[in-house]
Amino acid sequence: MTHVASTVLIGGQAGDGAKEAGINLGKLLATAGQEVFVSVDYPSVIKGGHIFSRISFSKEKIFSDYKKIDLLIAFNNESISFHQKELKKDGVIFDESCLPMTQITKEINAPAITRTSVALGATCYYFNLEIENLEKIFKEAFGEKAEINIKLAKKGYQYLKTKNFKQKPRRLKGSGLRPKASEKKKILIDGNQALALGLIKAGLNVYFAYPMTPATSILHFLAKKEKELGLKVVQPENEIAVINMAIGAAYTGQKVAVGTSGGGFDLMQEAMSLAGMAEIPLVIAVSQRPGPSTGVPTYTSQSDLRSTRFSGHGEFPRILLAPGDPEEAYLLGAQALNLAWEYQAPVIVLLDKHLSESLMTSFFDSSKIKIENGKIAHNPKDYKRFETTSDGISPMAFPGMKNVVVKATSYEHDEQGITTEDSQIIKEMQEKRFKKLQLLLKEQKSKETVKVYGDKKSKNIIVSWGSTKGAVLEAMKYLKKSVKFIQPLYLEPLDAEKIKNHFKGAKKIIDIEGNLTGQLASLIREKTGIEIENKILKYDSRPFEPIELAKKINELLS
Repeated sequence: MTHVASTVLIGGQAGDGAKEAGINLGKLLATAGQEVFVSVDYPSVIKGGHIFSRISFSKEKIFSDYKKIDLLIAFNNESISFHQKELKKDGVIFDESCLPMTQITKEINAPAITRTSVALGATCYYFNLEIENLEKIFKEAFGEKAEINIKLAKKGYQYLKTKNFKQKPRRLKGSGLRPKASEKKKILIDGNQALALGLIKAGLNVYFAYPMTPATSILHFLAKKEKELGLKVVQPENEIAVINMAIGAAYTGQKVAVGTSGGGFDLMQEAMSLAGMAEIPLVIAVSQRPGPSTGVPTYTSQSDLRSTRFSGHGEFPRILLAPGDPEEAYLLGAQALNLAWEYQAPVIVLLDKHLSESLMTSFFDSSKIKIENGKIAHNPKDYKRFETTSDGISPMAFPGMKNVVVKATSYEHDEQGITTEDSQIIKEMQEKRFKKLQLLLKEQKSKETVKVYGDKKSKNIIVSWGSTKGAVLEAMKYLKKSVKFIQPLYLEPLDAEKIKNHFKGAKKIIDIEGNLTGQLASLIREKTGIEIENKILKYDSRPFEPIELAKKINELLS
């Protein structure tokens, strides 16, 4: 198969700077007008182990990284032994034998970690990129320490330019490496940062989190923006405190969100149920990693669809959104906060490590975001917090409003919030809360809650969700038969009618997921009655690779 993308892999041990180098190279390529995807693979260690960044880029839109490598930048021999087999036939290796990175850094008494700058300078020459753009990126990334990195980058560039290697570097032509006017607005960003920006755009006031990979970077990103944007960012002592503090803040009228991963979300279950009973607007970002228990902290999985759908005991409305790339994370992050306030219910945004920490050139269309404040009680008399309404949504009031007592309770209650054990009132309140889901399903008809790609008339259908979307879209470039790819964005409530309409006349349906049990396929069967027999499931903690995935799809379609 002919690759539509070029790929650079930068490898070393933890502490060598391979991650930062990969991000900076991605920014450089994006500045040059390329579509870029950067993934980072690292073990759960502070020093040692093997870490690498994989940077795939193309003139066309790219949604995933590729395994086959055009250029391998190796900061140790282990990186070569691990990845040499992934080199393309004309692939090139930059290591100490052909690019003396360590020697060049020692010549100016620079720290060993600055070897990455030598390598990036040489990469500029190899791909015919403007080193001046790398200088700007270094100044932004390193501040006062940028000058030494710029100096080393220039040395790496000149070394490659003037020396003859056993492997003659293949330079890409300069054509296509200039940004078009429409591409200048794109940024290279990961899913966690995109989600955070979406929440901010929708009016986020307070973010609560306890660090847990791979959701931690949301906390770090928002903490840096706290003063600039007038946010409050709070790190309590554990996840139980996180969600209970968030519920308290939302009760007072603050727009709040929390972030965690599977194990942390387990600790939030009782409070999830409290938010459901008290009808508290709350956003929870859950970034998946392999479980059960501690699992594999720094790798990826799609195994928490079921646990998030049914989180918290009892029956109450939960809304579950699943973005597949940073652009969707931005929009769905904003939608999540709006939905929480419109429907006064907990809303979960389900990500995973691959989406959370991989970077992709993205364009954010803020015109699609409108802040929704929900149904607010103005100058209420005889206020009833849980007033029965035709749509199940009661007007909200907050502590501090004149002549209003705002009650919140974990007990079943009447319209005023007074605890009750009356069977008729219990029945009415259960039905009141679920009216909100009926309204949401009705309003979903006019929203893009399910995306469709490829040949919309094809009878060969692929269905997938979350970050696996990227590998599917790339794999579609190598398929022998046309397919229609369906990606649900709203998983709870799932619009069963939309799914059934897209499945009409299907000859073959293939479910593709990053889990062992086909959780999306089970959800579709539950809601539509349609059994999906053909599945491609991956549960080794690594994301799908487009070429490998294309081969499996072609086998099922043959």
